[in-house]
Order: sequence, then structure tokens, then C-alpha cells
Amino acid sequence: MARSSLFGRRIHITGSISSDVAEAAAEKVVRAREIVGALVKDLLRKGACFVIPVDAEKKRLDGLPICFDWLILDTIRNNLHTRPADAPNPLVVAVKHHKNEDQIPEQFAGVWDELRCSALVQIESAAHWNMNSKRMEAQARHGDILLALGGGEGVLFLANLYHDAGKPVIPLNLKLGPANTGALRLFEYGLSGKNAQRLFQTEVGTPPHSWLNRIEMPARKGVADGLRDLMALLEELIPPKAFVVRLLDPKHSDYNDVQNFFDTVVQPVIENELGYKLMVVDGTQAYECARIDQEIFTKLHRSSVVIADITGLRPNCFLELGYAMGRGLPTMVLAKDGTEHPFDIHSFSAHHWKTTGGTEDRRREFLIHWAAIKSRPLLVPTEPLIP
Repeated sequence: MARSSLFGRRIHITGSISSDVAEAAAEKVVRAREIVGALVKDLLRKGACFVIPVDAEKKRLDGLPICFDWLILDTIRNNLHTRPADAPNPLVVAVKHHKNEDQIPEQFAGVWDELRCSALVQIESAAHWNMNSKRMEAQARHGDILLALGGGEGVLFLANLYHDAGKPVIPLNLKLGPANTGALRLFEYGLSGKNAQRLFQTEVGTPPHSWLNRIEMPARKGVADGLRDLMALLEELIPPKAFVVRLLDPKHSDYNDVQNFFDTVVQPVIENELGYKLMVVDGTQAYECARIDQEIFTKLHRSSVVIADITGLRPNCFLELGYAMGRGLPTMVLAKDGTEHPFDIHSFSAHHWKTTGGTEDRRREFLIHWAAIKSRPLLVPTEPLIP
């Protein structure tokens, strides 16, 4: 049985419910929590992972929780048996700050203590930053997909972080607060013009605008139907993007060797084994921008990783490689064996591929180098004035 496209991808469910009962009646809150609980169960069965902030459980005057975080953690804990045995860890990246251990709700202390001491949870701390923005930056670094419902300025801040990193933002239009705020504002924005494709992109088939209409959840739509449509969209999202920098001139003497290496080694490994979508801007792709240079740097900027082959020593390849390094994107440098590296990247570890040898051997060598450099530190680490 084929794996779900959500296998191993980190889902970040965010948002909150208005504390004003007049803006979000109890029955709407109960329905929203039912949707979130059912969604987490489905995602768990698909082998998905999660990003979850750890904080206190704030409640409204009617006793209903304002946020969904502890519902998500509790649902995960109670349904671990449904998770595929080969699903990757950590299952949960939990983001907290220095005060959170004293704020764990009493009814969830057992759940938290059990999960936090297992290999299932990776704790990321925002240390002494009490500002929500710093914790959200940590959340966005680890998440692959943002799914928002309700909320306000915090949801919009997170959406901008995900968008800038080229990660999909899926808003739900559940009426859990004032109109034109949080996820409701994102949803309405997506329905205007071609904005939906700025929120998320899907594989060939149903366009983002049509998907946004399909996942609309009016009160008359049942939870099962809403969940079915939402899961179908999540399955259709384009995987994280691996932007390709490489020789593209067919007249160049090295072109055929480069093309063969990408066809037989790079694309099968990156897409079939590592789960990325290889992205090449070569003039044949559908354009999203007016100019090809703008197309290149927009897609490069919003990629998850960069595969840069400098065979042929083309100036444009070095320009794009430099942008990727300055952007801080995980970057794999490739070159045909025998390529002379310019001084500035001579000491930057690269994979020198050969034109000889079996395909399986060449793929294995590629994967070995990927494993060695995928978590390589930035050339210039971010060093805040006040840590």
C-alpha cells in the first residue's frame, strides 16, 4: 500500500476561539473541537507529525477552552496505536518557554510527562522570550503546513512566516471570532482573484481557488464531510520544494552528463525517497511572475532546500547558489568529477559525481552526501543582540 503524501510531514494546527460567547456560541466551539480531534486522528493514521506550542489552558467564562493545543496532544496520546509503525520521530515538536512547566494544566500533566520523556517529542525552547512572536518563529521553522482556524493577529503573523518560507497555509472559515480576523480574514483573502494560490499550491488537477471553496464549512455541512474534503486537499498539496540550480544549455559539452545525472539519480532520490518536489525554472514551466529572473528568485526564495550543480561554471548558477547560501537554505552543492571550484566555495563540501558506475551505487553515494550535509550550519549564524 502506497504511503500517504502526508507521511512524515509536520502539521501545525493553530488558532483560538473568541472569549466572547456572543461571537462564538458554545455549539460552534464544540463543533470546532470535534473537527480538530477527528483531523488529528486522521493525520496520525497517515503518519503525519505535528508542531504544537505548550502553554496554559485558558478558558472562557462558559468553561470551554480557547485554544486547541491540549486537545491535540491528548488526542495524539490516546490514538498512538493507530500510527504506522515506520512513521518517523519526533512525532511532536513541542515549542515552549521557561515558564511553561509550571503552567501545564493539571488534567494534562500525566499526558505531558509521558510524552515529553519519550522519543516521540522533541522540545524546542524559546528560553526567556515571553513574546509570542519569538515562539511563533520557532514553530514556523519546524512546521511544513499551517492549518488555521479562528484566531487573530497571531494567526496572521504565523501565516506570513509560513508564506515567506514557501510553506502552505490552509485557513478554515469556522466562525469562531469576529469577521475579518485571523483565519476568517485569510479565507476571504484567498477567495479573491488568484490569491488562493498564494496560500497554497496543489498538484495538477483541482486549482487552489476551487479547493478553497470545497473546504468551506457552513453550519449545515457535517463534520465527516468537512473532514473528508480537508484531508483530500492536504493530500493534494505540492510537497516541500527542492529548487534546482544547474546547467540548462543543451549546446554545452557537459549538458548531456548533467541531464543524465539528474534524470537517473537526483530526481528519483529527491522525489521518491526524500519526498521533495524538484523545481526547475527552464522556460517551459507555468509562469507565476512576469519575468523569468523574478520567477527564478521568487521560487528559490520560497524553497525548502536547494540542489545546486555548478558543472560548467555558469555565472548565473553561482549567483543563485550565493542567494541560497545567504538566505540560509539547506543547500547541496554538486559538480561533475573534475570540475574546478572557484576559491570562495573550494572548502564548501560538495558531491563530485561520476559519469560511470551503476545507478544504484550513484544514488547511494548521493544519499550519503545528503545525510552528511542536510543539517549543515549556516555560513554566518544568526546572532541576536540579546540572546
